[in-house]
Amino acid sequence: MKGIIPDPSGFKAQRSILVSMPNRGTTASRELLVRSMIGVGLLVVITLIVFLDRHAYADNVNEDGVSLLDALYYATVTVTTTGYGDITPVAPHARLINALVITPLRIIFLVLLVGTTLEVLANEGRRALIDTRWRKRMRNHVVIIGYGTKGRSAVATLGRHERDLSKLVVIDDRASAIADANLDGVAAIEGDATRREILRRAEIHKAREVIITLDRDDSAILVTLTVRQLNPSAHVVVAVREHENVSLLRQSGADSVVTSSDAVGRLLGLSAISPNIGTAIEDMLSSGEGLEVAERQITGEEVGLRPADITHERVIAVIRNKSMRRFYDSTVEELQAGDEVVVVRRCDTDARTHPIRERERERPRRYERGGALDDD
Repeated sequence: MKGIIPDPSGFKAQRSILVSMPNRGTTASRELLVRSMIGVGLLVVITLIVFLDRHAYADNVNEDGVSLLDALYYATVTVTTTGYGDITPVAPHARLINALVITPLRIIFLVLLVGTTLEVLANEGRRALIDTRWRKRMRNHVVIIGYGTKGRSAVATLGRHERDLSKLVVIDDRASAIADANLDGVAAIEGDATRREILRRAEIHKAREVIITLDRDDSAILVTLTVRQLNPSAHVVVAVREHENVSLLRQSGADSVVTSSDAVGRLLGLSAISPNIGTAIEDMLSSGEGLEVAERQITGEEVGLRPADITHERVIAVIRNKSMRRFYDSTVEELQAGDEVVVVRRCDTDARTHPIRERERERPRRYERGGALDDD
């Protein structure tokens, strides 16, 4: 499992179940093993060089020639720069080989085994420290489970509505999705969200909102149940493919359920009946351009007005006492203090200047999971 944390300054890129700087392809233990094997290889090379040219070396202690064991001994004390001096090259060509071949190999050995080992250990410690600090400051954050098309659009919408991206974390089991989230400036953890440990690493029990956009309804139901057990108070929004699973998700603890296949089907039908209606709805749902749907608190000047009296945007619903009432409801003929309104208004942000939307336009469509198009 691996995770990534972005640069906290904004839309900049930032394993184990750690949130850390850019992920590597292998684990730290594997890297150390590879470097150790290379170090052993260098020792073997030096040992063979000395043994094959053993008549050019002198054993100044036993004076009985240089055996294979002596050659190995010489190689180890040489690459570690110990140099006891009991075995030395005496022939001119042997000294030249030591200067031109064995000495560079010694330097490579030290840089490889000592320098990179310290670097790996330091990086692992740094990642662990970043992970600990990140999790300590995660409070009232948003967890997005699944970073396909729907997940990316959700993050883009949150970012465009000035949500702090440092308070977002993505969970996905695909390395490509983790990389995408990282590029979009969002912390991410790679792993199976049905596992409690993965959810705990995302501090799910402290989250304020959880958005679940998985490509399988059964996985979405299981994740919803697990999330609700770990965090009974979070607002959970789930995308589901089939309408028949909506009731199951609500029973599992979802506060809001969006049926993606039904929604797409209705949009397709409306577009077939009237292309203009389909275009208008798609315009409102598109992030960062044209029209947009938003919710806001009414201002003091708007108290007492009718929804139709607000002219710079169109009120389509009023939220009063946590209940949504349509604009034509007689109970909301006059706006009251504390009301919130759902409006359709002009979007002031051009999608072409939005970092996530710009990358979304440039991102190639990938075929994953045995050729299935990533369209979740």
